[in-house]
Amino acid sequence: MVSGPKRQAESGFDIPTVYGPDEVADGLSDRLGTPGDYPFTRGVYPSMYTERPWTMRQYAGFGTAAESNRRYHQLIEAGTTGLSVAFDLPTQMGFDSDDPVAAGEVGKVGVAIDSVRDMQTLFDGIPLDEVSTSMTINAPASVLLLLYQLVADGQGVAGDKLTGTVQNDVLKEYIARGTYIYPPAESLRLTSDVFGYCAAELPRWNTISISGYHMAEAGANPAQEIAFTLANGMEYVRAAIRAGLAVDDFAPRLSFFFVARTTLLEEVAKFRAARRVWAKLMRDEFGAQNPKSMMLRFHTQTAGVQLTAQQPEVNMIRVTTQALAAVFGGTQSLHTNSFDEAIALPSEKAARLALRTQQVIAYETDLTATVDPFAGSYAVEAMTDEVQRAALDLIDAVQKRGGAVEAIEQGFQKSEIERTAYDTAREIDAGDRVVVGMNKYRSESEEPYEPLTQDPELAKEQEEGLRTLRAERSDTEVRGALDELRTAAESKGAEHNVLYPMRRALAANATVGEVCHALREVWGAYVPKDAF
Repeated sequence: MVSGPKRQAESGFDIPTVYGPDEVADGLSDRLGTPGDYPFTRGVYPSMYTERPWTMRQYAGFGTAAESNRRYHQLIEAGTTGLSVAFDLPTQMGFDSDDPVAAGEVGKVGVAIDSVRDMQTLFDGIPLDEVSTSMTINAPASVLLLLYQLVADGQGVAGDKLTGTVQNDVLKEYIARGTYIYPPAESLRLTSDVFGYCAAELPRWNTISISGYHMAEAGANPAQEIAFTLANGMEYVRAAIRAGLAVDDFAPRLSFFFVARTTLLEEVAKFRAARRVWAKLMRDEFGAQNPKSMMLRFHTQTAGVQLTAQQPEVNMIRVTTQALAAVFGGTQSLHTNSFDEAIALPSEKAARLALRTQQVIAYETDLTATVDPFAGSYAVEAMTDEVQRAALDLIDAVQKRGGAVEAIEQGFQKSEIERTAYDTAREIDAGDRVVVGMNKYRSESEEPYEPLTQDPELAKEQEEGLRTLRAERSDTEVRGALDELRTAAESKGAEHNVLYPMRRALAANATVGEVCHALREVWGAYVPKDAF
């Protein structure tokens, strides 16, 4: 056995210079299973990519709905197989574009959506029964999902024909991101209502994308990423069961969202460990009987936090490595970041190149010829066990604090992630962690780059659209529907699902901000304990 200095993995365990059979614990065949079978270590489907590749879902959205619609058509023409919508900050926070708090933020980090009219423009000319759509929206996820359904209704597309995902993961907002609206208990109630509504009305829709990505972007290591994500998942399952839903009625539509970093081997191990842990939790903790309830199906996005503004073309190599990690790890869908995203919103050329990266991997390599090619690798199997062990320790720490919500209130996950982020930043500053082009192999001169720019008149356009909408709609109908929504929010039980009156309000041209404000009036707005 070769000896020498050991490198430490992102999750904290030592990486031997050479892995051998002694590093792999007994019982590997039981921990592996076969692809498509419990514990799903080797993948959730028997054939994985051998029959068709993952969904290539490029994340896009900026400025007006019309501008984003043009980008979606470009992506579809370039061969993307799934759309992913980025919303601007006011939309994510449940405010209309003409609200004073929206000043300066309209259309900046995503598309501005104020009403069903904007959503109709966003998907104009795109048959919603032919495309799978993911929406990165959390606190107001129910609102945007219903707007999407209303657009589908206008196209004559029935609810059982719609496929896609709504992120709807508000717990991670309290941990890492901050775009929450309501207190945790009320947010969990809204999440459960989405589960119940989709089971009845949108049976093919993924009702939540329980997200580790944003925690990873905030600094979480791989073990923390999957531990805190799966702990949040347990909280959502408990909330749905408390609301009267049977686990096998909603769990098959749960999905997850992870990052892919450049540490390829550990990332592959992370994805495999996550599947194994979730399968065991669902079977043993929650009594799931349906194998689909035990499957951890996930979307992956390459790590934006690892992109650099210096020598941005180098990001193409980073993104390719990250994409390979996601594919080797068995992702169900993938977004590859554009090389210029550390500087500005992606240019059309950069977005197309990001998609081409996936297409080359899928169609010009042999990675899709066989399932889980790393199975049995001494290194990957040992790393999978190490990541699983570290993640289970953290899940146990969350449960000992009373579960994810109680741990959030105590600041546990946030403090753990912040500590890891601080250590990483120190390593980069000291040069102990190499970032090519930034702290090593720097270039004395940089080629000029022309970023994508936005129309400065965007906010005025949105405000004018809102004035027109309010002038043309029936205020009496809107007020009545919003009153029904408040009544449902004040009540408890599955028969008071808020999405039904919410849909009536949106169909009457109530705005996103008006619907969210109606719920704020009943449930209040969340203010973290450390805000003052």
